Amino acid sequence: MQTFFSLGLVRGLIGQIVGTALGIALVTLLRAVMGKEPVWSPEPAVSFGALVGVAGFMIGVGAVTDWVKWMKGEETPFHHGPPEGKPAWTRYFGTDYSHKVIGIQYGVTSIVVIIIAGILALIFRTELAQPGIQFLDPHGFNTVMSTHGIAMIAGILLGVAAMMNYLVPLMIGASDMAFPRLNAFAFWINVPGLLLVIASLFTGGWDTGWTAYPPLSTRAPLGMLLVLLGVYVIGLSSILGALNILVTVFTMRAPGMTLFRMPIFVWASVATSIIALTATQLIGLSFIMVVAERVFKMYFFTPILSEGAKELGSPPGNAILFQHLFWFYSHPAVYVFVLPGLGIISELLPVFARKPLFGYKWVAMSSLGIALVGFLVWGHHMFTAGMEEHLRVPMMYSTLLVAVPTGVKFFSWVATLWEGKLTFPTPMLFILGAISVFLIGGLSGPPNGTVSTDLFLHDTYWIVGHFHATMFGGFVFPFFAAIYYWFPKVTGRMYNEKLGKLHFWLMTPGFWLQSLAQMQVGLKGMRRRIADYDPGLGITTGQILITIAGFIIAFSILIMVYNLIVSLRRGEVAAPNPWNSLSPEWQIPSPVPEVSYAQPFVVVDEPYAYGRPGATYIRFAPAGASDHKPTKSPSQEV
Repeated sequence: MQTFFSLGLVRGLIGQIVGTALGIALVTLLRAVMGKEPVWSPEPAVSFGALVGVAGFMIGVGAVTDWVKWMKGEETPFHHGPPEGKPAWTRYFGTDYSHKVIGIQYGVTSIVVIIIAGILALIFRTELAQPGIQFLDPHGFNTVMSTHGIAMIAGILLGVAAMMNYLVPLMIGASDMAFPRLNAFAFWINVPGLLLVIASLFTGGWDTGWTAYPPLSTRAPLGMLLVLLGVYVIGLSSILGALNILVTVFTMRAPGMTLFRMPIFVWASVATSIIALTATQLIGLSFIMVVAERVFKMYFFTPILSEGAKELGSPPGNAILFQHLFWFYSHPAVYVFVLPGLGIISELLPVFARKPLFGYKWVAMSSLGIALVGFLVWGHHMFTAGMEEHLRVPMMYSTLLVAVPTGVKFFSWVATLWEGKLTFPTPMLFILGAISVFLIGGLSGPPNGTVSTDLFLHDTYWIVGHFHATMFGGFVFPFFAAIYYWFPKVTGRMYNEKLGKLHFWLMTPGFWLQSLAQMQVGLKGMRRRIADYDPGLGITTGQILITIAGFIIAFSILIMVYNLIVSLRRGEVAAPNPWNSLSPEWQIPSPVPEVSYAQPFVVVDEPYAYGRPGATYIRFAPAGASDHKPTKSPSQEV
């Protein structure tokens, strides 16, 4: 019991409960003292309570402890390894500054959140399997559907952070992230944010869809407020993590690792971090403006003015303003989701094709190209929303332009596979599955980017099929490939290959069926975000197929979870380099030691010289070698 209450996670949860209660009580007390009527006003009380609760969690989990000690002038020695006097597993349930531990924390949390979001999807998919209302009323349906969307997006962001946190320092030869304490803070602040999103289900729900468009979001139940604040907090994590990645890559690379000798996944992480650092503020701004409109009656988005506002000469609000702010982040955010996954594809293909990555520099630059052009395409989400007509055509052309750098990656993958000595373990199967699924998403995208076709397709299930194909092909399949590929490195044990392939052969056809059926019912008139449909549309069979496919995908993921848990305990001990990879992390023992590189290395060749006899990417420098540029000590960093 003492060990249980010493866990940072437990202390954090207690801190969030206490902080939330104190915040609500303080606002209520102030309203009583000031003579406000009514004394109990849920919106300001819950808003302030939620924010104080987040602060309480961060204090309880210990994410700010060292910073507080610094302010008091106390020393904070940097401790490597598990907490003294506690089991090793406890470090994963509290604040730990190792990028490897934080990467695993991100990854496990990501899988948990994705499973929760998947369960919500199965609930409303079961409702939609037949026309008519079965067991979810429209408000309940919209709440479950909306929470599925925002939770799945949060799970994807956590998965992206997991891969970047664990892999980037290892790939560039850094001892850790540039700011280890900030890294731990960025992870743990996700937890209270996620709890706020989940709590929305039990506080009246919310029925706006994951986009939270006003005026619906300004009038939705109390649960809407918790979602807005939860997403705001999760977005802060994304910004801090992106800053950390960029500083780490640009200041802590190993000697000889010029920009065009970096692994391609590092390039993808840099492009992703540029987007996250510069655009995430916009979704935070749009959501906090909705909170301000609800709590302080600051009508940014509501065009109807009160008499008092008219007397003051206040301009009317504009709901389209929210969409501009929201989509200026949320379309580039798609590339935050998929660029790391596309980097995983480019990283693993040469390993299993035993060939160099075709067009390495072009692939590296294409990631930056996608990041840049991604800022110029947000308007295609608003072709039907009443946006300025003169913006439609430029947005249409810029949307189509983003296909060019994406096409560079596809041509590179095909050329890398061509005449390669291919092998097909589970990670390679998921890479090939990712390419096929992302191709479905890519080919179904241009009709959404041209004005004339989007006017008919927008808000139909065609968009749902396109978006899911893009997310599964760009993130989910590569994420699973990465889990299987680096599982031996993280744990020192091999997964069960038969179960891994069973996972693939269930999930891949299941997803093809789901995505194509979603597009088909969309073309027949099925609208998205509705709880019922007309049986006269002739889409009932399609809806049944989508639901069955969803359950097949869910079952396949449970097989993966079972495989990983059992293999962690009883899996075969992994060979030092089971994939014969040239990447630096595979040249050291598995699992990775506490100090990743006791002996520094120097980059001496290109990163993907597969097929060349005697090829080597790095050379470990002799102890005390003068050509090694030491990386910064984490103990001196934030």
